[in-house]
Amino acid sequence: MIERENPARPDEIVGAVPRTTPEQIDGVVREAERRFREWSRMPIAGRLAALARAAAALDEQCAELAVLLARESGKPVVDCRGEIGFAATYLRWVCDNAPHVCATTVVDDPQGRLWSTPRPFGVVAAITPWNAPIILAMIKLGPALAAGNTVVLKPSPLAPLAVTRVAESLPGVHVVHGGPEVVRALVAHPSVRKVAFTGGEHAGAQIAAQAGRHITPAVLELGGNDPAVFLDDFALGPDDFERLVLASFATSGQVCMAAKRLYVPRHRAAEFTESYIAAAHRILRVGDPLNDQVTMGPVVTRSAADRITALIADARADGGRVIELAKCPGGEGYFVGPVLVTDLPDSAKLVCREQFGPAVPLLTYRDESEVLARANAGELGLGASVWSADEDRAFRFATGFEAGFTFVNTHNRTGMSLRAPFGGVKRSGFGREYADEGLREYLQTTVVHAPAAFRPGGPGMSPRAYPRAHER
Repeated sequence: MIERENPARPDEIVGAVPRTTPEQIDGVVREAERRFREWSRMPIAGRLAALARAAAALDEQCAELAVLLARESGKPVVDCRGEIGFAATYLRWVCDNAPHVCATTVVDDPQGRLWSTPRPFGVVAAITPWNAPIILAMIKLGPALAAGNTVVLKPSPLAPLAVTRVAESLPGVHVVHGGPEVVRALVAHPSVRKVAFTGGEHAGAQIAAQAGRHITPAVLELGGNDPAVFLDDFALGPDDFERLVLASFATSGQVCMAAKRLYVPRHRAAEFTESYIAAAHRILRVGDPLNDQVTMGPVVTRSAADRITALIADARADGGRVIELAKCPGGEGYFVGPVLVTDLPDSAKLVCREQFGPAVPLLTYRDESEVLARANAGELGLGASVWSADEDRAFRFATGFEAGFTFVNTHNRTGMSLRAPFGGVKRSGFGREYADEGLREYLQTTVVHAPAAFRPGGPGMSPRAYPRAHER
């Protein structure tokens, strides 16, 4: 069994899940393949009805699941309720939009007859992280099931309980548990036809390499070191600063698309820092995740706490000024107090690495070309944000970011939209989630084509001819 402790009370075991062995993977995938033959033949209306029922069940179970998720992950229960509600909203969006994405396109004109039919891949392997386990599973399960695939889901051992309850209620989903050895067996299985992974760059590189050896297509959403650039005309009120603070410190900073580097014009740095600290004091409450007033819980493990504490110590050694933004409770939980760090060089670890924790550097700049080059430094390119009183100016600046998703005057989850495809560039991954593009990731187009030249009574074509422009 895999036991999961409560990161706020490490002596408390929240629950356990059965450990899958690599030898068991073959049987699980074979069963998913058998189920695929039935599920994919079901009319799409039947598949979507099942997803709609799952969305309703999420709403009904939200309060209970949120407590379980808070206890196993350390996320504040308010955020857990929000995540579960968002997962239900996303499932309903899939139900509304899958019919047109999955529909056959028919063209019959003087150039000929052409059918383009999206079809499912078969068995999809979905490997998901702990920090938003239900929504990050659902943005894979929903599109995959709607398209007619079946799924083998491998959640993180650090938050397997709530997501397993949700996933096992969905038809066509099989859940396995374990570490890298289980992932390797799953990705290498010859009947797995698509891989979807959200997680760290190192694990993503290993999964991509293994999938490539088997010619298995993959969607990878990996880490980010997202810059937030404030142009010299930014105009932020108290509510905006509170939103910005949570863009960095929600889930104790353990979010791939968090605002991880703040770039502020040098002549406005003092006023920005003062307003940021005041907002943090108003909104950040570190403590028991089951308390509705808490906005920051513990980090997920002791090793995560030790790593982040060491990163803050390195920042001090690099000359950084470490500003504490909220007090930590006493006790044995894996709490790390949130800090803002100023006066760091770009070479500092806290700046050039993804910290994935509650420590954020504030850096100053002189002009836009300089800050854009610094913001684009590094190999990660998941998200970014630009803040300006002039939206047109912000959009022009945003075109220079090397990022898959740029937020304007916000950052993190407040800037997401179900219609906007999300994913990274550079070493932050490939493929997209959300929007129609996220649905299409689980479909492959098949084509039936009858050129007009060869239809009854058609003019024919030389055996050595190439298509002409009007026939493309």
